[in-house]
Amino acid sequence: MWTRLAHLIIKYRLPLVILIGLITVFMGYHAKDAEMSYDFRGTVPANDPEQVFFTEFRKQFGEDGNIVAVGLKDSAIYQYKNFERLRQFCVAVKGMEGVNDVISLPQIKQIEKDTARTRFVLTDIFPDKISNQAQLDSLLKEAKKQKFYIGQIVNEKNGAIAILISIKKEVLNSPKRIGLTDQITEAGKVFSEDTGITLHYAGLPFVRSVIASKVGQELKIFLMISVIITGIILLIFFRSFRAVIFPLIVIGIIVVWVLGSIALFGFKISLLSGMIPPIIVVIGIPNAIYLMNKYHTEYAAHGNKMLAISRVVRKVGLATFMTNLTTAIGFLVLLTADITILREFGIVAGLNVMATFVVSLILIPGVFSWMPPPSAKHLKHLDVKIFDRVLSTVDLIVHRNRIVIYTITISVVVFAVIGMSRLHSISFMVDDLPAESVVKKDLVFFEENFSGVMPLEIVINTGKKRGVIDVKNLTKIDEFEQFLDAQKDISKPVSLVSFVKAAKQAFYNNNPDRYSLPDNRERAFILRYMKGQSDSSGLFKSFVDEDMQTMRISMQVADVGSDKMDSLVNQVIQPEIDRVFADSGMKATITGTTPLFIRGNKFLIANLRGSLLLAFALIAITMGLLFANMRMIVISLIPNFIPMMITAAIMGYFNIPLKPSTVLIFSITFGISVDYSIHFLAKYRQELHATSFFVPVAISNSILEVGKSMIYTSIVLFCGFIIFTFSSFGGTIALGVLTSTTLLISMIANLILLPSLIMTFDRSSYKKGGRALIDEFNPDSFPKTEDDLVDLSKIKIQDKHGADE
Repeated sequence: MWTRLAHLIIKYRLPLVILIGLITVFMGYHAKDAEMSYDFRGTVPANDPEQVFFTEFRKQFGEDGNIVAVGLKDSAIYQYKNFERLRQFCVAVKGMEGVNDVISLPQIKQIEKDTARTRFVLTDIFPDKISNQAQLDSLLKEAKKQKFYIGQIVNEKNGAIAILISIKKEVLNSPKRIGLTDQITEAGKVFSEDTGITLHYAGLPFVRSVIASKVGQELKIFLMISVIITGIILLIFFRSFRAVIFPLIVIGIIVVWVLGSIALFGFKISLLSGMIPPIIVVIGIPNAIYLMNKYHTEYAAHGNKMLAISRVVRKVGLATFMTNLTTAIGFLVLLTADITILREFGIVAGLNVMATFVVSLILIPGVFSWMPPPSAKHLKHLDVKIFDRVLSTVDLIVHRNRIVIYTITISVVVFAVIGMSRLHSISFMVDDLPAESVVKKDLVFFEENFSGVMPLEIVINTGKKRGVIDVKNLTKIDEFEQFLDAQKDISKPVSLVSFVKAAKQAFYNNNPDRYSLPDNRERAFILRYMKGQSDSSGLFKSFVDEDMQTMRISMQVADVGSDKMDSLVNQVIQPEIDRVFADSGMKATITGTTPLFIRGNKFLIANLRGSLLLAFALIAITMGLLFANMRMIVISLIPNFIPMMITAAIMGYFNIPLKPSTVLIFSITFGISVDYSIHFLAKYRQELHATSFFVPVAISNSILEVGKSMIYTSIVLFCGFIIFTFSSFGGTIALGVLTSTTLLISMIANLILLPSLIMTFDRSSYKKGGRALIDEFNPDSFPKTEDDLVDLSKIKIQDKHGADE
């Protein structure tokens, strides 16, 4: 098969190159439509009961994660000129396109009783302009009587102020969100320059805008760094600009295909899929290394360029196919996940890994057939003394010190098992931004002064129409809200109870001592005033359903992490719900963006674990097809399990939690690291045939020859993944460091432990003349007459003579 394929690629290389070019143009046309993802939901399956409930909640009451919070704590704000500037800032923000409403101290309203029309009316406490300090001080005293707002937008203890900006739904999950948050921060800069007062920004729309913006920036930066690093390494190894340019052209083509496929599938570029192009770079370059290394080796052996190119396709083609296949399996198993973003990541990454193989196998041999043959300078990398000395030392260790190797391995495994026992899973709403970032610091400001800004909702179903205005029900709900208000990490709740209390306060001429639920006698009078109310703002509808059977309690929580959030929900709030609403006929359900986000991360990790186990199984089956020998399957997998155990141990020892970005390491690295085993075992099987199945010599020859390519590849992969450490996201940094480390350890394990295991356990595994699928990799396992099957005389080649570079 591979002989015929080599013939076809060489014979039809021009049409094939043109076809690749046309596909690239097509993909490039669609790549321009690739968009950033501005919706950070989708990690919980749509049919999950909690997700279904939350979807219904949003239909009924609207979005819960649509608030941008702007905060400040400075006594200078209570100087009338600065307070006036704050009012102007709030007015300016409210006028911005995409802003639904602004709730702030300079714009708060009080409820007043209109006895003439028997209704309540809203009036501004602060006028359009404050002219002196005495006027402001007097109005502030009036404002502090509004118990509804105290704790929500004003910290009574230290005077901190929060401005709550509600974003319209159509802007919330669109590119316009970034522009809107930029507008808000620009207006904030002008305010700070005028007053010298520092503003703090938080809220999910703001955080998501920051993350989405940085994803786009980092995608470009990582691509550029990947290209530079891989280009430098290729130039150092092959000492030829053509050896740099054409592999990078291959990678450039695949990057275009990645973006095009994202657009064609109707996906968007997320934090996860944004990593695919850099990953493709560091996976695709090893293809070029193996293909060009084989080309140079063959040419150095016999000096026939076309024969060398045909043998590249025939002899390395299947090996490269299998290594790319195992890598693709590591990604494609994510299609079994219930999580949308994982399936999207898996299909785009998996298909494009295989596309990298196809383009490399066509383009590199095809283009090099048109180029002059390599010069002596280009072949010097085949004889690098330092690598020869390193590999000779490795060979000596494998033959003479296997007991030491096994002792060290067992010690490392014990060390890894202990570290793995310390591994834990935790995630935060603002998880990937560095602790020293302004966003993180601003989040801490809101947690210290307003108990956080992450949305948490509780839905109360009273079980009957108009049940939410029943005094008994309201009393129960008020008892529950007082419990919530006493919790350190929860802000003051807002619900229908808050409005009813405010209405009673208004009925008694805004006496703050009357901010409480009305009794049965007062209820009749107050309801008379409420009956005539209109809800032009939609505020009432956002807290109570049309039948007045179901209501919402809205609050914010600190970003305490998944562990503490689980404890808060299941060990603090839920037991109190069970106690307060027992035998009341009411049902309280906890929901909201925050608990759903935490649940989503649990789903992500569980799905990644399942996908990883499936990847192990599929790759084991692949190895079984290659070797048809159970002993060799086990031997080949051990050196790839141990590096991942070490990585898990490092995470345990250094308190690096399991989260989507770190669990992904294991899927990526296992698929890539098995490549080392395939290439080593391919060469080993070749040498078995060449040395009449004399294992020691076969092992030595395999280490000395294929070890060099393994080192080259390891350097490229290490440098390629380490670029992720330049990320602004903590999870991405961990991905870069841990993946680089895992692949480096995997190379060492496959170069030292794998041959040691073979030396010990594989002495009688094969019989002379026996063949396995992996034998298809090896030049010496083919009859020499197969070269004649590619009739080189029928392929017209016009070499361009001239000095190279």
